[in-house]
Amino acid sequence: MIFTIAPEVFAQLPDACFGVVAVTGVDNRQQNAQIARLLGQAVEHCQSALEGVKIKEAPEILPYREAFRQLGINPNKYLCSIEALLTRIAKGKGMPSINTLVDMGNAVSLLHRLPIGAHDIATFQDGRLEVRPAAAGDSFVPFGGGEAELPDPGEVIYVSGGQVRTRRWTWRQSELGKITEETTGVLYPIDGFLSVNQAEVLAARDQLAQTARELLGAQVAVGFIHRENPQFEF
Repeated sequence: MIFTIAPEVFAQLPDACFGVVAVTGVDNRQQNAQIARLLGQAVEHCQSALEGVKIKEAPEILPYREAFRQLGINPNKYLCSIEALLTRIAKGKGMPSINTLVDMGNAVSLLHRLPIGAHDIATFQDGRLEVRPAAAGDSFVPFGGGEAELPDPGEVIYVSGGQVRTRRWTWRQSELGKITEETTGVLYPIDGFLSVNQAEVLAARDQLAQTARELLGAQVAVGFIHRENPQFEF
């Protein structure tokens, strides 16, 4: 299995970095009380810390909004996933439990205020997931289903074999590759910036890996992608 970032992405975002956690060998059919508690604690912590804060002006969010602008994405119309999560919590809407593997990723995402994706490894086409500009033949099935969409030409996407897994970098994931109760392996990318939050990205990566090992008995591989090291193989 390979996760790779195209040179064109680093040409637009030279400071980008990606913590990576590959988790396999998990039974996702059962709820895990400790992970449910971790998610609840993360939500409570964010609710308290964000009281009176304008999320779009929070220092953790500003670098992602600026990166969206650099990519030609309107950050007021399309929110980075972590901005969307924090906005939801700041409005008092909480965070529902979905399943153990999703809850674990959301908990760590909230605790570190970082965008963390979750992709079912078993659905990778030719064993490959990549971040690159959209090309002819790529299509996106919205989360929940519906008509397939075509990404904008050159739009930065997570994609596997022409199946777009996340549009507009870290905006919205697809129905394809979503984590279900039958999922046994997940690739979690953690998107950040070398000069802004690299230490937080690595801390989130390590917490996610440790939690998966200790609470789920998973097999775990970790990596760190940046311009000089654009590929993670596991």
